[in-house]
Amino acid sequence: MRVLLTTWGSRGDVEPLVGLAVALRELGAEALVCAPPDEDFRTLPARVGVPLVPLGPTVRSVVAGTKPPTAEDAFRLARELVAARFDTLGAAAEGCDALVAGGLMPAGARDVAEKLGIRYVYACFQLFGLPSRHFAPGARPGRQSPRETDNRALWEQDAQRVNGLYRAALNSHRAAIGLPPVDNVRDHVFTDRPWLAADETLSPWEGMTDLDLVHTGAWVLPDDRPLPDGLEAFLDAGTPPVYVGFGSMAAYAPKDVARVSIEAIRAQGRRVLLARGWAGLAPIDDADDCFVVGEVNQQALFHRVAAVVHHGGAGTTTTTARAGAPQVVVPQIADQPYWAARVAELGIGVAHEGSTPTFDSLYAALGTALAPETRARAEAVAGTIQVDGATVAAKLLLDAVGRRQTG
Repeated sequence: MRVLLTTWGSRGDVEPLVGLAVALRELGAEALVCAPPDEDFRTLPARVGVPLVPLGPTVRSVVAGTKPPTAEDAFRLARELVAARFDTLGAAAEGCDALVAGGLMPAGARDVAEKLGIRYVYACFQLFGLPSRHFAPGARPGRQSPRETDNRALWEQDAQRVNGLYRAALNSHRAAIGLPPVDNVRDHVFTDRPWLAADETLSPWEGMTDLDLVHTGAWVLPDDRPLPDGLEAFLDAGTPPVYVGFGSMAAYAPKDVARVSIEAIRAQGRRVLLARGWAGLAPIDDADDCFVVGEVNQQALFHRVAAVVHHGGAGTTTTTARAGAPQVVVPQIADQPYWAARVAELGIGVAHEGSTPTFDSLYAALGTALAPETRARAEAVAGTIQVDGATVAAKLLLDAVGRRQTG
Protein backbone atom coordinates (compact mmCIF):
# COMPACT_ATOMS: atom_id res chain seq x y z
CA MET A 1 0.00 0.00 0.00
CA ARG A 2 1.32 3.46 -0.92
CA VAL A 3 0.23 6.79 0.60
CA LEU A 4 1.03 10.35 -0.45
CA LEU A 5 1.04 12.99 2.31
CA THR A 6 1.06 16.63 1.27
CA THR A 7 1.14 20.09 2.82
CA TRP A 8 2.37 23.61 2.26
CA GLY A 9 3.06 25.72 5.32
CA SER A 10 5.33 26.06 8.32
CA ARG A 11 7.31 23.37 10.09
CA GLY A 12 4.24 22.79 12.22
CA ASP A 13 2.44 21.69 9.05
CA VAL A 14 5.26 19.52 7.70
CA GLU A 15 6.54 17.67 10.77
CA PRO A 16 3.21 15.98 11.68
CA LEU A 17 2.98 14.48 8.18
CA VAL A 18 6.50 13.08 8.54
CA GLY A 19 5.38 11.58 11.85
CA LEU A 20 2.42 9.97 10.09
CA ALA A 21 4.73 8.69 7.33
CA VAL A 22 6.89 6.94 9.94
CA ALA A 23 3.83 5.39 11.57
CA LEU A 24 2.55 4.16 8.19
CA ARG A 25 5.93 2.64 7.41
CA GLU A 26 5.96 0.81 10.75
CA LEU A 27 2.64 -0.77 9.72
CA GLY A 28 4.08 -1.97 6.42
CA ALA A 29 2.89 0.80 4.10
CA GLU A 30 5.01 2.97 1.83
CA ALA A 31 4.65 6.70 2.41
CA LEU A 32 6.13 9.79 0.78
CA VAL A 33 5.76 13.46 1.69
CA CYS A 34 5.11 16.26 -0.78
CA ALA A 35 5.99 19.56 0.92
CA PRO A 36 7.74 22.93 0.43
CA PRO A 37 11.38 22.68 -0.65
CA ASP A 38 12.80 24.74 2.25
CA GLU A 39 16.05 23.27 3.51
CA ASP A 40 14.62 23.19 7.05
CA PHE A 41 11.82 20.95 5.82
CA ARG A 42 13.99 18.72 3.62
CA THR A 43 15.97 17.61 6.66
CA LEU A 44 12.86 16.39 8.51
CA PRO A 45 11.93 13.45 6.22
CA ALA A 46 15.58 12.84 5.35
CA ARG A 47 16.36 12.28 9.03
CA VAL A 48 13.98 9.30 9.14
CA GLY A 49 14.41 8.04 5.58
CA VAL A 50 11.07 9.27 4.20
CA PRO A 51 11.13 10.41 0.54
CA LEU A 52 10.31 14.07 -0.11
CA VAL A 53 8.76 15.49 -3.27
CA PRO A 54 9.19 19.32 -3.44
CA LEU A 55 5.93 21.27 -3.81
CA GLY A 56 5.67 24.92 -4.82
CA PRO A 57 7.94 27.76 -3.71
CA THR A 58 9.83 27.77 -0.43
CA VAL A 59 7.83 29.08 2.50
CA ARG A 60 10.76 31.23 3.54
CA SER A 61 10.67 33.10 0.24
CA VAL A 62 7.07 34.06 0.97
CA VAL A 63 7.20 34.96 4.68
CA ALA A 64 10.78 36.06 5.34
CA GLY A 65 10.62 39.51 3.76
CA THR A 66 10.85 42.73 5.75
CA LYS A 67 7.04 43.00 5.76
CA PRO A 68 4.20 40.44 5.94
CA PRO A 69 2.78 39.29 2.57
CA THR A 70 0.20 41.58 0.93
CA ALA A 71 -3.23 40.68 -0.46
CA GLU A 72 -1.72 40.67 -3.94
CA ASP A 73 0.93 38.22 -2.73
CA ALA A 74 -1.82 35.97 -1.35
CA PHE A 75 -3.68 35.83 -4.68
CA ARG A 76 -0.48 35.10 -6.57
CA LEU A 77 0.53 32.35 -4.12
CA ALA A 78 -2.95 30.77 -4.28
CA ARG A 79 -2.75 30.45 -8.07
CA GLU A 80 0.79 29.12 -7.88
CA LEU A 81 -0.05 26.48 -5.29
CA VAL A 82 -3.15 25.26 -7.13
CA ALA A 83 -1.09 24.78 -10.30
CA ALA A 84 1.71 23.08 -8.35
CA ARG A 85 -0.69 20.65 -6.73
CA PHE A 86 -2.25 19.57 -10.01
CA ASP A 87 1.17 19.15 -11.61
CA THR A 88 3.28 17.82 -8.73
CA LEU A 89 0.66 15.78 -6.89
CA GLY A 90 -0.74 14.54 -10.17
CA ALA A 91 2.60 12.89 -10.88
CA ALA A 92 3.52 11.88 -7.32
CA ALA A 93 0.13 10.26 -6.60
CA GLU A 94 0.39 7.83 -9.52
CA GLY A 95 0.34 4.34 -8.04
CA CYS A 96 -0.82 5.58 -4.62
CA ASP A 97 -3.82 4.22 -2.76
CA ALA A 98 -4.55 7.33 -0.69
CA LEU A 99 -3.74 11.03 -0.46
CA VAL A 100 -3.72 12.96 2.83
CA ALA A 101 -3.60 16.77 2.63
CA GLY A 102 -3.22 19.53 5.19
CA GLY A 103 -1.61 22.92 5.70
CA LEU A 104 -2.50 26.09 3.82
CA MET A 105 -5.83 25.45 2.00
CA PRO A 106 -4.74 22.45 -0.13
CA ALA A 107 -6.98 23.25 -3.10
CA GLY A 108 -6.08 20.81 -5.85
CA ALA A 109 -5.25 17.80 -3.66
CA ARG A 110 -8.74 16.30 -3.50
CA ASP A 111 -9.11 16.90 -7.22
CA VAL A 112 -6.01 14.85 -8.03
CA ALA A 113 -7.31 12.05 -5.80
CA GLU A 114 -10.71 12.28 -7.49
CA LYS A 115 -9.17 11.98 -10.95
CA LEU A 116 -7.10 8.97 -9.90
CA GLY A 117 -9.95 7.33 -7.98
CA ILE A 118 -8.04 7.06 -4.70
CA ARG A 119 -8.93 7.75 -1.06
CA TYR A 120 -8.65 11.42 0.03
CA VAL A 121 -8.38 12.75 3.60
CA TYR A 122 -8.15 16.35 4.75
CA ALA A 123 -6.36 16.73 8.09
CA CYS A 124 -6.16 19.79 10.34
CA PHE A 125 -4.11 20.30 13.48
CA GLN A 126 -6.53 22.51 15.44
CA LEU A 127 -10.16 23.65 15.51
CA PHE A 128 -9.20 27.12 14.31
CA GLY A 129 -10.74 27.62 10.88
CA LEU A 130 -13.57 25.15 11.47
CA PRO A 131 -17.17 26.23 12.22
CA SER A 132 -17.16 25.92 15.98
CA ARG A 133 -18.20 27.28 19.34
CA HIS A 134 -14.59 27.04 20.42
CA PHE A 135 -12.67 30.10 19.29
CA ALA A 136 -13.05 32.91 16.80
CA PRO A 137 -10.26 34.91 15.15
CA GLY A 138 -9.94 38.29 16.78
CA ALA A 139 -10.91 37.21 20.30
CA ARG A 140 -8.21 38.35 22.67
CA PRO A 141 -6.50 35.65 24.78
CA GLY A 142 -6.81 36.39 28.47
CA ARG A 143 -9.95 38.50 27.98
CA GLN A 144 -12.37 35.85 26.84
CA SER A 145 -12.73 32.12 27.31
CA PRO A 146 -12.37 30.28 23.98
CA ARG A 147 -15.59 28.45 24.84
CA GLU A 148 -17.60 31.67 24.77
CA THR A 149 -17.37 32.50 21.08
CA ASP A 150 -19.34 31.09 18.14
CA ASN A 151 -17.58 31.68 14.83
CA ARG A 152 -20.23 30.52 12.36
CA ALA A 153 -20.70 33.99 10.86
CA LEU A 154 -16.95 34.24 10.33
CA TRP A 155 -17.07 30.74 8.85
CA GLU A 156 -19.42 31.93 6.10
CA GLN A 157 -17.22 34.96 5.43
CA ASP A 158 -14.24 32.64 5.23
CA ALA A 159 -15.92 30.54 2.53
CA GLN A 160 -16.26 33.66 0.39
CA ARG A 161 -12.62 34.59 1.01
CA VAL A 162 -11.41 31.13 0.02
CA ASN A 163 -13.55 31.17 -3.13
CA GLY A 164 -12.07 34.53 -4.08
CA LEU A 165 -8.54 33.23 -3.69
CA TYR A 166 -8.85 29.75 -5.17
CA ARG A 167 -12.07 29.02 -7.10
CA ALA A 168 -11.17 30.39 -10.54
CA ALA A 169 -7.78 28.68 -10.60
CA LEU A 170 -9.14 25.43 -9.17
CA ASN A 171 -12.01 25.14 -11.62
CA SER A 172 -9.75 25.99 -14.55
CA HIS A 173 -7.46 23.09 -13.66
CA ARG A 174 -10.40 20.78 -12.95
CA ALA A 175 -11.82 21.51 -16.39
CA ALA A 176 -8.46 20.69 -17.97
CA ILE A 177 -8.62 17.14 -16.55
CA GLY A 178 -12.30 16.62 -17.26
CA LEU A 179 -13.80 17.35 -13.85
CA PRO A 180 -16.88 19.54 -13.21
CA PRO A 181 -16.55 22.90 -11.41
CA VAL A 182 -16.65 23.29 -7.61
CA ASP A 183 -18.89 25.93 -6.03
CA ASN A 184 -17.62 26.02 -2.42
CA VAL A 185 -13.87 25.41 -2.47
CA ARG A 186 -13.37 25.30 1.27
CA ASP A 187 -16.10 22.74 1.93
CA HIS A 188 -14.86 20.72 -1.05
CA VAL A 189 -11.32 20.65 0.39
CA PHE A 190 -12.39 19.92 3.97
CA THR A 191 -14.93 17.18 3.06
CA ASP A 192 -17.77 16.09 5.37
CA ARG A 193 -15.37 14.22 7.70
CA PRO A 194 -12.10 16.08 8.21
CA TRP A 195 -9.51 14.53 10.49
CA LEU A 196 -8.37 16.42 13.59
CA ALA A 197 -4.77 15.60 14.47
CA ALA A 198 -4.58 17.37 17.82
CA ASP A 199 -4.33 16.25 21.41
CA GLU A 200 -7.71 16.14 23.14
CA THR A 201 -6.44 17.77 26.34
CA LEU A 202 -4.94 20.70 24.47
CA SER A 203 -7.68 20.95 21.85
CA PRO A 204 -10.95 19.42 23.10
CA TRP A 205 -13.36 18.80 20.25
CA GLU A 206 -16.44 17.05 21.62
CA GLY A 207 -19.42 19.35 21.19
CA MET A 208 -17.27 22.14 19.77
CA THR A 209 -18.19 21.79 16.10
CA ASP A 210 -21.05 20.53 13.97
CA LEU A 211 -18.65 18.74 11.63
CA ASP A 212 -18.27 14.97 11.85
CA LEU A 213 -14.61 15.07 12.89
CA VAL A 214 -12.38 12.00 13.01
CA HIS A 215 -10.14 12.58 16.02
CA THR A 216 -6.77 10.84 16.08
CA GLY A 217 -4.58 12.73 18.52
CA ALA A 218 -1.51 14.76 17.54
CA TRP A 219 0.90 13.32 14.99
CA VAL A 220 4.30 13.47 16.64
CA LEU A 221 7.59 12.70 14.89
CA PRO A 222 9.80 10.96 17.50
CA ASP A 223 13.17 12.63 17.93
CA ASP A 224 16.08 10.77 19.51
CA ARG A 225 18.87 13.12 18.46
CA PRO A 226 21.32 14.08 21.20
CA LEU A 227 21.66 17.71 22.19
CA PRO A 228 24.81 19.44 20.86
CA ASP A 229 27.82 19.34 23.19
CA GLY A 230 27.90 23.12 23.59
CA LEU A 231 24.25 23.19 24.61
CA GLU A 232 24.74 20.30 27.03
CA ALA A 233 27.61 22.20 28.64
CA PHE A 234 25.49 25.35 28.96
CA LEU A 235 22.59 23.43 30.52
CA ASP A 236 24.93 21.72 32.99
CA ALA A 237 26.64 24.97 33.97
CA GLY A 238 23.75 26.49 35.91
CA THR A 239 20.06 26.56 36.70
CA PRO A 240 17.53 25.70 33.97
CA PRO A 241 17.26 28.58 31.47
CA VAL A 242 14.17 30.13 29.89
CA TYR A 243 13.90 29.21 26.21
CA VAL A 244 12.79 31.87 23.70
CA GLY A 245 11.93 30.92 20.12
CA PHE A 246 9.58 32.11 17.39
CA GLY A 247 10.19 29.33 14.87
CA SER A 248 9.38 30.27 11.29
CA MET A 249 7.94 33.65 12.28
CA ALA A 250 10.15 35.98 10.25
CA ALA A 251 8.35 39.11 9.10
CA TYR A 252 5.85 38.49 11.91
CA ALA A 253 8.36 38.24 14.77
CA PRO A 254 7.84 40.97 17.39
CA LYS A 255 10.16 43.94 17.12
CA ASP A 256 13.13 43.79 19.53
CA VAL A 257 11.84 40.52 20.95
CA ALA A 258 15.36 39.21 21.61
CA ARG A 259 16.37 42.28 23.62
CA VAL A 260 13.07 42.45 25.51
CA SER A 261 13.16 38.72 26.29
CA ILE A 262 16.76 38.69 27.47
CA GLU A 263 16.26 41.69 29.74
CA ALA A 264 12.99 40.38 31.21
CA ILE A 265 14.41 36.90 31.81
CA ARG A 266 17.54 38.28 33.45
CA ALA A 267 15.39 40.47 35.68
CA GLN A 268 13.70 37.26 36.85
CA GLY A 269 17.14 35.92 37.82
CA ARG A 270 17.16 33.33 35.04
CA ARG A 271 19.53 32.36 32.26
CA VAL A 272 18.49 32.64 28.60
CA LEU A 273 18.36 30.07 25.80
CA LEU A 274 17.68 31.87 22.52
CA ALA A 275 16.53 29.98 19.40
CA ARG A 276 17.76 31.76 16.29
CA GLY A 277 14.84 30.72 14.03
CA TRP A 278 13.84 32.47 10.83
CA ALA A 279 13.71 35.80 12.65
CA GLY A 280 17.44 35.53 13.34
CA LEU A 281 17.22 36.16 17.08
CA ALA A 282 20.63 37.07 18.50
CA PRO A 283 22.19 37.99 21.87
CA ILE A 284 22.47 41.63 22.89
CA ASP A 285 25.90 41.18 24.53
CA ASP A 286 28.54 38.52 25.15
CA ALA A 287 27.49 37.59 28.68
CA ASP A 288 27.77 33.87 29.45
CA ASP A 289 24.21 33.61 30.78
CA CYS A 290 22.80 33.58 27.23
CA PHE A 291 23.24 30.77 24.70
CA VAL A 292 21.97 30.62 21.09
CA VAL A 293 20.76 27.44 19.39
CA GLY A 294 19.71 26.59 15.87
CA GLU A 295 17.85 23.43 14.87
CA VAL A 296 17.64 21.26 17.98
CA ASN A 297 15.71 18.35 19.50
CA GLN A 298 12.99 20.25 21.36
CA GLN A 299 11.51 17.05 22.74
CA ALA A 300 14.70 16.49 24.74
CA LEU A 301 15.49 20.15 25.40
CA PHE A 302 12.16 21.26 26.83
CA HIS A 303 12.47 18.79 29.72
CA ARG A 304 15.47 20.81 30.87
CA VAL A 305 14.23 24.40 30.73
CA ALA A 306 12.45 26.55 33.31
CA ALA A 307 9.89 27.83 30.80
CA VAL A 308 9.31 28.26 27.06
CA VAL A 309 8.47 31.63 25.48
CA HIS A 310 7.13 31.05 21.97
CA HIS A 311 4.71 32.14 19.25
CA GLY A 312 2.03 29.54 19.85
CA GLY A 313 2.39 27.19 16.90
CA ALA A 314 0.54 23.89 17.29
CA GLY A 315 3.74 21.85 17.27
CA THR A 316 5.64 23.98 19.78
CA THR A 317 2.64 24.16 22.10
CA THR A 318 2.22 20.39 22.04
CA THR A 319 5.94 19.66 22.49
CA THR A 320 6.15 22.06 25.43
CA ALA A 321 3.04 20.59 27.03
CA ARG A 322 4.39 17.04 26.64
CA ALA A 323 7.61 18.09 28.37
CA GLY A 324 5.74 19.59 31.33
CA ALA A 325 7.39 22.98 30.87
CA PRO A 326 5.45 26.17 31.66
CA GLN A 327 4.72 28.36 28.62
CA VAL A 328 4.44 32.02 27.77
CA VAL A 329 2.68 32.24 24.42
CA VAL A 330 3.07 35.49 22.45
CA PRO A 331 0.69 34.83 19.53
CA GLN A 332 1.24 36.47 16.15
CA ILE A 333 -1.10 35.07 13.46
CA ALA A 334 -3.61 32.38 12.45
CA ASP A 335 -4.24 29.70 15.09
CA GLN A 336 -1.68 31.05 17.57
CA PRO A 337 -4.20 33.07 19.68
CA TYR A 338 -6.22 29.87 20.01
CA TRP A 339 -3.26 27.96 21.46
CA ALA A 340 -2.40 30.88 23.75
CA ALA A 341 -5.95 30.84 25.11
CA ARG A 342 -5.83 27.07 25.66
CA VAL A 343 -2.51 27.31 27.54
CA ALA A 344 -3.99 29.94 29.83
CA GLU A 345 -7.25 28.04 30.35
CA LEU A 346 -5.37 24.86 31.28
CA GLY A 347 -3.20 26.77 33.74
CA ILE A 348 0.03 25.51 32.16
CA GLY A 349 1.28 28.96 31.26
CA VAL A 350 0.35 32.46 30.20
CA ALA A 351 -1.32 33.96 27.12
CA HIS A 352 0.55 37.20 26.56
CA GLU A 353 -1.75 40.16 25.97
CA GLY A 354 -0.87 41.41 22.48
CA SER A 355 1.67 40.33 19.91
CA THR A 356 4.53 42.67 20.88
CA PRO A 357 5.89 42.17 24.38
CA THR A 358 7.46 44.95 26.41
CA PHE A 359 9.86 44.46 29.28
CA ASP A 360 7.06 44.98 31.79
CA SER A 361 4.52 42.72 30.07
CA LEU A 362 6.95 39.86 29.56
CA TYR A 363 8.42 40.21 33.05
CA ALA A 364 4.91 39.90 34.50
CA ALA A 365 4.04 36.92 32.29
CA LEU A 366 7.26 35.17 33.27
CA GLY A 367 6.47 35.78 36.93
CA THR A 368 3.32 33.69 36.54
CA ALA A 369 4.90 31.04 34.30
CA LEU A 370 7.85 30.52 36.65
CA ALA A 371 5.68 30.18 39.76
CA PRO A 372 5.85 26.71 41.39
CA GLU A 373 2.11 26.16 40.98
CA THR A 374 2.34 26.69 37.20
CA ARG A 375 5.17 24.18 36.95
CA ALA A 376 3.16 21.68 39.00
CA ARG A 377 0.11 22.13 36.78
CA ALA A 378 2.20 21.82 33.60
CA GLU A 379 3.75 18.58 34.85
CA ALA A 380 0.34 17.18 35.75
CA VAL A 381 -1.11 18.02 32.32
CA ALA A 382 1.94 16.50 30.60
CA GLY A 383 0.86 13.09 31.82
CA THR A 384 -2.44 13.38 29.96
CA ILE A 385 -1.00 14.21 26.53
CA GLN A 386 -1.62 11.43 23.99
CA VAL A 387 1.54 10.18 22.26
CA ASP A 388 0.19 7.64 19.75
CA GLY A 389 -1.89 9.88 17.47
CA ALA A 390 0.15 9.12 14.34
CA THR A 391 -0.26 5.38 14.87
CA VAL A 392 -4.00 5.79 15.44
CA ALA A 393 -4.26 7.76 12.19
CA ALA A 394 -2.12 5.29 10.24
CA LYS A 395 -4.32 2.37 11.29
CA LEU A 396 -7.50 4.26 10.44
CA LEU A 397 -6.16 5.18 7.03
CA LEU A 398 -4.97 1.69 6.15
CA ASP A 399 -8.25 0.16 7.32
CA ALA A 400 -10.22 2.65 5.20
CA VAL A 401 -8.12 1.97 2.11
CA GLY A 402 -8.41 -1.76 2.68
CA ARG A 403 -12.20 -1.59 2.87
CA ARG A 404 -12.28 0.55 -0.27
CA GLN A 405 -10.20 -1.96 -2.19
CA THR A 406 -12.24 -4.98 -1.10
CA GLY A 407 -15.65 -3.27 -1.16
